Amino acid sequence: MDERIDLAAPAVRWLWKKGSLRESTVLQSFAFDEVHKRLYVLQVRRGGGAAGNLCLNKLDYDGNRLGHMYLHGFGHGVSMGVQHAADGTVWIWTEADSRGGYGRGVTRFRFVDGAVRTAEDVEIRKPIPGSTSNQPSVCTVSNRIAVRHRMGGKPRYRVWDLDAFAAHDYSDPIADIPQPGAHPDPAIAFQGWALHGEHVYQLAGTAYDDSTNPPAERGNAYLSCLDLRTGKLVQRQRTGAGHSLDYREPEGLAIRPTPEPRLCLGLASGAAGARKFSIYYKPLT
Repeated sequence: MDERIDLAAPAVRWLWKKGSLRESTVLQSFAFDEVHKRLYVLQVRRGGGAAGNLCLNKLDYDGNRLGHMYLHGFGHGVSMGVQHAADGTVWIWTEADSRGGYGRGVTRFRFVDGAVRTAEDVEIRKPIPGSTSNQPSVCTVSNRIAVRHRMGGKPRYRVWDLDAFAAHDYSDPIADIPQPGAHPDPAIAFQGWALHGEHVYQLAGTAYDDSTNPPAERGNAYLSCLDLRTGKLVQRQRTGAGHSLDYREPEGLAIRPTPEPRLCLGLASGAAGARKFSIYYKPLT
């Protein structure tokens, strides 16, 4: 599967200024269950960032919350994934085993409304020994999983067949590449990523700031795309999607696989303690 979403395509608004998440913090990442038309959104719990405490929200496609669960000691929630198993089970993939607020491994679990999960409740996988800041993404079209991680402090991506990975076989990765070029300014915060076929999409940027990132300039958020086969940066594009939002912090990137692939971008807005979220998308053109 070689299709690539053009980052220069105009962004389309999908959800706008939704305040339905359980916590009052920003969204961190999100993923789609297209089979059941559900949207899962991760947040850091209020006051729980250093401990890696997360809240997982389950929403419908209108942005209404249908339930939530808490994940204590898991990580920061930079990315996540949804897997549909052959037996119909829906698995949620996230980072796990937090150290300093970021996961040293990954895990999968079923969504259970109102539940609280800790490291003792899940199986923690460490497919890349010695790595830190592990963050998974699932491509349901190619049936692959990727883990963004750091080795010696440097971020990389490693990709596997999802069935092999689920069976604990990490011996034959499809790709293993460094993370280049998320933003023209390497000091700007990395805010999310998503796997789709032969490509990895990245998001970087910061919230509006009157002195360094003024609203009049429509923000400093950039989208970028890497080719897994070569490890090269193939496109990078500044995006002004949602530029009229107040605060406007880019947060989270995901692929909605049907009716056609859409690269979906999360944006946080609103006052501290009462954050809202919006989602825009770029279609396959």
